[in-house]
Amino acid sequence: MDYLSDLIKIVLPAALVLYAMYLVIRSFLQKDFDRQLIALKEKNSETVLPLRLQAYERMALFLERISPNNMLIRLADPNLSAGEFQQRLLQEIRDEFHHNHSQQIYMSDEAWQVIRNAMNAMIGVIQAASEKMEAQHNAVDLSSAIFNEMMQQKEDPIGTALSFIKNEIRQSF
Repeated sequence: MDYLSDLIKIVLPAALVLYAMYLVIRSFLQKDFDRQLIALKEKNSETVLPLRLQAYERMALFLERISPNNMLIRLADPNLSAGEFQQRLLQEIRDEFHHNHSQQIYMSDEAWQVIRNAMNAMIGVIQAASEKMEAQHNAVDLSSAIFNEMMQQKEDPIGTALSFIKNEIRQSF
């Protein structure tokens, strides 16, 4: 019995000292890990932030390029039939989109979905206007029909997407 009490008198303080050392070392290592994590995040943000801003900039440019005001004027060719012009417009939108498709990794899912919705709405407007065209109509007639379709919509999908992108960037700063 005397042997057991002597053993407890030795082991208990040693265990307490060992536990205290464990807590001190764990605290020190956690602070060091947190410091390294903060440094890594700062270094990462120096690299990623410019890429994110560039992605938003490129998608804003994409939206501007597929807006009717810019695209119809840029691609207008009165010598084309309405059907040929429709194909040219749709191909232009698809090419622009595929050119910027990789930018989605730097954007939020919501922003990417808003951009896709705007693109699909623009494609829908072009197709709706094209359905009203007959064989003898040309690119100018289709352009007028597209502008009329856009006027009939309650909101501008391109403008909505641009506003969303701008607001999301403002929240980053």
